[in-house]
Amino acid sequence: MKDFLKTIAACFIGILMAGLVLPILGIIGIAIIAASSESTTTIVDNSVLYLDFKGVLMERAEENPFASLMGNDYKEYGLDDILATIKEAKEDDRIKGIYLQAGIMEASSASLEEIRHALADFKESGKFIVAYGDQYSQGMYYIASIADKVIVNPQGSIAWHGLASQPVFYKELLEKIGLEMQIFKVGTYKSAVEPFIATEMSDANREQVSAFLNESWGELTKAVSISRGISVEKLNEYADALMDLKQAEEYITTGLADTLLYKDGVLNYLKHLTGTDKESKLNLVKLEDMNKNRKSNTSFVDFSSDNNKIAVFYAFGAIDDSTSPNDGINSEKVIKELRKLREDKEIKAVVLRVNSPGGSAYGSEQIWNEVVKLKAEKPVIVSMGDYAASGGYYISCAADCIVANPTTLTGSIGIFGMFPSAEKLLTDKLGLHFDMVKTNKLADMGNLTRKFNDNEKEILQNYINNGYALFLKRCADGRGMTTEQIAKIAEGRVWTGLKAKEIGLVDELGNLDKAIEIAAQKAGLTDYKVATYPAKSDFMTKLMEEGKDDYMETMITERLGEYYNCIKFINNVNNCDPIQARMPFELVVR
Repeated sequence: MKDFLKTIAACFIGILMAGLVLPILGIIGIAIIAASSESTTTIVDNSVLYLDFKGVLMERAEENPFASLMGNDYKEYGLDDILATIKEAKEDDRIKGIYLQAGIMEASSASLEEIRHALADFKESGKFIVAYGDQYSQGMYYIASIADKVIVNPQGSIAWHGLASQPVFYKELLEKIGLEMQIFKVGTYKSAVEPFIATEMSDANREQVSAFLNESWGELTKAVSISRGISVEKLNEYADALMDLKQAEEYITTGLADTLLYKDGVLNYLKHLTGTDKESKLNLVKLEDMNKNRKSNTSFVDFSSDNNKIAVFYAFGAIDDSTSPNDGINSEKVIKELRKLREDKEIKAVVLRVNSPGGSAYGSEQIWNEVVKLKAEKPVIVSMGDYAASGGYYISCAADCIVANPTTLTGSIGIFGMFPSAEKLLTDKLGLHFDMVKTNKLADMGNLTRKFNDNEKEILQNYINNGYALFLKRCADGRGMTTEQIAKIAEGRVWTGLKAKEIGLVDELGNLDKAIEIAAQKAGLTDYKVATYPAKSDFMTKLMEEGKDDYMETMITERLGEYYNCIKFINNVNNCDPIQARMPFELVVR
């Protein structure tokens, strides 16, 4: 009996101690991780910036504490951090060059364009860029081709095969489970609804996809041609021959690469370039180290003492798709932030950085209204990222000037409504039956248990037509065109930035720096600072509020790749505004 009581007491004390000790250990562990995340690295003379890309490229990324805890190698890179780091490295005399290790990174073409432009600007300093890869993805090779020396592992490969787009169609899947999507739309090219009502591309959609793929591939091959001294015709021949599976020696004979080396040979070559002894360690500075140093240096992030600021406000992701205020573009949150910028006297101009396929038509209208108010107080310049289409164009069209990359996907001026009917699922498959009592004939409109009748369909189509007419007017007013002129290039048609400039939807071709320059000119500024908004979450806030969810999403994205966006869209259908101004696809270079 005594032994039994001792055992019970020991268990009780153990549980008590675990309840006290484990949380304390957890807090200590989190504090250690937080401290290490904020620690800086000393950059010494004769250093090389090391860009090791493996993961996914985003418009803006925040540190994910759970990724650090779990030792996840699949990284999220912020385009803003990469561009700022390359620019900083150009001006830092301690950094002699860049070592670009090209792996496989999920990235859209316009973002790759911006990185390549930043690297080209870096080379103007006279510093070197050396690229090395075991297996170059096509997007990474596009970036790496700007390097002074392109090196491939003797057993490595360079992906070079062209661009392709493969939409996923859900119509038959939905039929099997008894769901039917009731579609109302305006725009011959408005293809966002096609996956729910068809099993293949429409002719109009195939036309627009073919157009922007060929235009984007043309820009990509032209850039590589200039850097590598290979004709565009030859580059297309190589793509048709599928260079991905060729022997490494062929990359040298074709001119795609300069030499074959194993990684240790590359490091020795970098030592030679920097005058470092072979026995000494090469001073490599990682991207994350540069980021930490920049954040700890108040001259880069604190502009409170400056009276002349240009604000860069980032609006990226789908509009009002999620119930989370931190996922995509939350219209209410964006409006509040833009209002603060409008009222801030120190901010003389705003660059609205848009990277969005659109989303809620209602949310887009609300943001548009706030942009108009902002424009009345100070210059507003839009810088388009990978895409600023449909609702993304809606929130951009009122700006004083629109700047896009040549491969940005924009336009898609159209609108649609999508309403599910679960009649077959509920009645035919589950055996549920329903009855109804109502005071008015349309009191139960939108009920999932039945399809819309003809009267309801007419009402909804008129509602969509009115929304489209408003969208055309917003674009016409913003661009100084007639609605008839906008209508000719609307119809939901997606355009590249290159073509959008020709037809008047875009004013200038260029990157974010170009947009900032224009903002300064319009505000009459020669001496100014650039501040970015909204503020990024610090480590502890990220850990407590968002870290776990972000980590899980990163892991799912790593496993499912491009298919995750499809699954995520279906999952968010119930949270979406049923009236959408949205583009259904993006251009990812692999």
